[in-house]
Amino acid sequence: MNKQIKHVFFDLDHTLWDFDKNSGLTFEKIFKLNKVEVSLNDFLPVYEAINLNYWKLYREEKVTKSALRYGRLKDAFDGVGVEVEDGVINHLSDAYIDNLSSFNHLFDGAFEILDYLKDKYQLHIITNGFEEAQEKKMISSNIKKYFNTVTNSEMVGVKKPNPKIFNFALDLAKANANESLMIGDSLEADIEGAHNIGMDTIHFDYKDAEQNHAYKRITNLKMLTNHL
Repeated sequence: MNKQIKHVFFDLDHTLWDFDKNSGLTFEKIFKLNKVEVSLNDFLPVYEAINLNYWKLYREEKVTKSALRYGRLKDAFDGVGVEVEDGVINHLSDAYIDNLSSFNHLFDGAFEILDYLKDKYQLHIITNGFEEAQEKKMISSNIKKYFNTVTNSEMVGVKKPNPKIFNFALDLAKANANESLMIGDSLEADIEGAHNIGMDTIHFDYKDAEQNHAYKRITNLKMLTNHL
């Protein structure tokens, strides 16, 4: 246990909020409502890989928010060989955002670990997600109450791993880097980004797929009790 740590910062999507599960349920709902004939078993694996790549491009300022929202759907439909008109894709991209936060599945152990940490540390969120969507997710999943501050990339104008978003979050939390810890699923955005400004880090490798790095790593949120 690092007694120096006073502030614990979490990523939201893929770290506390089970993005893949909630996203799959959202697509099931909006495809049914809009009578889109596509197999979810075929579509979701293709979409998830494309979505991750679009978020990488978004972090690197290579695509806009609107291009991400349209492109990930268009490319996924193309990838499974289903032709969908542009107007329908644009409607689905809006419907997806509108409905995503109505599902509120968290990773196993999320409430237990937040209850465990809340009296020991000040808790915070740093997310690259869109402001309106992230707020709704935290409210619907009943976790907003745990966090003293929430920093998102739209507030700052840059995205993780840019040091500016971490420094903004530290200032908002009135915290110093050397007394702060970042927990997230992305080695590039969360872990390397936080490490580069002097924060301690724990990589949440929920797929247990990235063992070849020197950072502290957990595969289940409950494992945080071994470190904090």
